[in-house]
Amino acid sequence: MPLTIRAEQPSDADAIFAVTEAAFRDAPHTSHTEQFIVDALRRHGQLTVSLVAESDGVIVGHVAVSPVAISSGTPGWHGLGPISVSPDHQRAGIGAALMNAAMQSLQDLGAGGCVLLGDPGYYARFGFKPEPGLVLPDVPPEYFMALSFDGDSPRGIVSYHEAFNAAGPQ
Repeated sequence: MPLTIRAEQPSDADAIFAVTEAAFRDAPHTSHTEQFIVDALRRHGQLTVSLVAESDGVIVGHVAVSPVAISSGTPGWHGLGPISVSPDHQRAGIGAALMNAAMQSLQDLGAGGCVLLGDPGYYARFGFKPEPGLVLPDVPPEYFMALSFDGDSPRGIVSYHEAFNAAGPQ
């Protein structure tokens, strides 16, 4: 199956919604609102990077990256997520391809770094690690990880865009 990673196009929104919904349908530790979050980020113009994975003309994965605010005022940091792969295409390297492409896109844009909330066992292989100086309130610190592109990790409380509170269609 040839895989293409490309930037989201306006006509991709419905397919991205469906892939995201399916990817998180049976996932533990989720509010099952990820598809609404992606839509809200798009609607608010907060998708710094939005990439799809396409196989044989069908979208089988998506990654969203949006700006985050750090209480110290450090600019240029972003949050990765949600990242989704269609259940029937999982464990085939698509998520890793999306991760690598998203990190390269951020570096190409001159971003300072990226944070995410997720499984340390998975995301550590991409260089993410807990940073004691970066805090996402009410989240166990081992699941909130960062990757600095310039070697400097800021300190402060991280805030995601209000779109992350989306709970349904808007």
